[in-house]
Amino acid sequence: MANSPITRRAFGGAAAFLGLLGSTRALAAATPFEVVLESNVGVKTRDGVRLATDIYRPARNGKPVAGRFPVIMERTPYGRNVASFRDITATDKTPRTRANIAEIYVSRGYVVIFQDCRGRYDSEGEFIKYLSEGADGYDTCAWIVRQPWSDGRIGTMGLSYAAHTQMALGCLNAPGLKAMFLDCGGFSNAYQGGIRQGGAFELKQVTWAYNLGLESQAAQNDPRLLAALKTVDLKAWFASMPWKKGHTPVSLLPDYEAYVYEQWEHGQFDGFWKQAGIYAEGYYGAFPKVDMVHMSGWYDPYSRTATDNYVGLNKAGRSVRLIMGPWTHGGRSTSHAGDVEFGPAATIDGDGGVDFFTQRLKWYDRHLKGLPATAAEPPVRLFVMGGGDGRKTAEGRLNHGGAWRSETAWPIPDRRETVFYLGADGGLRTAKPSAGERPLSYDFDPADPVPTIGGAVTSGEPLMRGGGFDQRETPDLYGAREPLLPLEARPDVLVFQTAPLSEDVEVTGAITAELWISSDAVDTDFVVKLIDLYPPSADYPAGYALNLTDGILRCRYRDSWEKPELMTPGQVYRIKVEAFPTSNLFKKGHRIRLDVSSSNFPKFDINPNTGAPEGVGLTRAVARNTIHLDAARPSHVVLPIIPRRT
Repeated sequence: MANSPITRRAFGGAAAFLGLLGSTRALAAATPFEVVLESNVGVKTRDGVRLATDIYRPARNGKPVAGRFPVIMERTPYGRNVASFRDITATDKTPRTRANIAEIYVSRGYVVIFQDCRGRYDSEGEFIKYLSEGADGYDTCAWIVRQPWSDGRIGTMGLSYAAHTQMALGCLNAPGLKAMFLDCGGFSNAYQGGIRQGGAFELKQVTWAYNLGLESQAAQNDPRLLAALKTVDLKAWFASMPWKKGHTPVSLLPDYEAYVYEQWEHGQFDGFWKQAGIYAEGYYGAFPKVDMVHMSGWYDPYSRTATDNYVGLNKAGRSVRLIMGPWTHGGRSTSHAGDVEFGPAATIDGDGGVDFFTQRLKWYDRHLKGLPATAAEPPVRLFVMGGGDGRKTAEGRLNHGGAWRSETAWPIPDRRETVFYLGADGGLRTAKPSAGERPLSYDFDPADPVPTIGGAVTSGEPLMRGGGFDQRETPDLYGAREPLLPLEARPDVLVFQTAPLSEDVEVTGAITAELWISSDAVDTDFVVKLIDLYPPSADYPAGYALNLTDGILRCRYRDSWEKPELMTPGQVYRIKVEAFPTSNLFKKGHRIRLDVSSSNFPKFDINPNTGAPEGVGLTRAVARNTIHLDAARPSHVVLPIIPRRT
């Protein structure tokens, strides 16, 4: 891999630079640096693999400036020179190119590096998802600090997988690391969020593998393979589950299929899950003392990752800031999530008063250059969803509204963990049940799973998408069936809801349901979903059941993630189902609702109810599942209620 220097003067000059930055104008030096790019530099790793790297450096008159500068790095599998559709601002939806992004920082005296992950685009080696990123990131940092243009201080940035790569190199205490800005990623524990959750497998790993496989080196170098991949019908494949290894939608890419099944078949929490790159929890004590931002959204699959990292790293004495918006994955500059609108202030740009790139520049100025802060940085900044008028916007979305708020810590210190009991009459109330409360049973048929309607979903195209939606089947929903009824109408979905609220109620934090269950199967799943139930209105005559968060538990893991144990049919067990954190203001007149079922497909794989090993069972059985609700076995959900703020 040869070095290929390409020199560019300010990518259009100072005028274009100032036009791009807009609100950064006041921050820019009187004469901002120009930019030169050295393209496709091969950074050699410890095993001899060369990683394709683009280096953007400060320049004058078309030549690099002598001297040493702090470095900002992003490592990505999505193409070091490919624009991300998420790199937008609230006011300009045109994606920034990598050159645009680099110029923001280089003009202020930084070196900026974008690098292809191993086995992706122009980098050598075999792509093994997540597990090479710690060592490769460490080696790249070690290379950076040896360069004559580096002052030895490294900041990292990136979204999604590029946040995972940051956390991976941090877990190995990479040299020179001083500041990190993680956006929607950086696994705290991939076994409990991002790959698996509650013992179930997240099928976005399959859709991600297929979609990224289209861009793989193998597919791009073999027109026949690429053409064959394009004939794969993901919807048909998912309808034909369960699969046989070697006969899946990613079988044409054996390496990709191999890592998917490695994740899928590792059902128990063993050493596989404790590797750097997917298990930051195991490395908090050794993590470098760097300044960090962990940012995510309530409809992002990495909301638990962000909040868990904040808690764990703070306990380990690290400096961490948490930002939680109402967004889907990477939706920081978008004011809606799915079918729900939160208002223009909901974007990161709207909250900070300047665009995201300017905010991040100011943060690096403070933590890599030691410049004074221009505004206070509260340790926790979160968006409380809800409070809107509930009307339908011009774009056809529910106006749910919401507002930003600062907090001193997470979880919120003055929260009140409040128990709501599930009643046989469908009630959800704080009063304890009676001794004679009858149980509720339903039949869970793996051939007819409850379809996924929004939620913390990403990389699921074309089968599923994240965000808030009315929990009602629609013609465009994968898995929907005529006559397209609300999910609550299904016999395998139990619904529990409060009376209309007499006052506003804020719920902010992680959600936990403790259920007393039994089944005639040796293994099955239980799924909970928290919903803000709107009353009927002119725009929504049937009301609107807005999903907020959900969780799942595979019952074989009810007592231990390390040592799964099948159930005895008919025996009653107490289980805990953990949902990802959320923040929502339930308005007066609304209801708090909890749905209980046994599937959420295709977000999660379907439990065959047979006790077969993870990912390989080919037969299925209908399970009769029961929720017990009496005084001795009081199934309930615990909601973190926040006192009214004045």
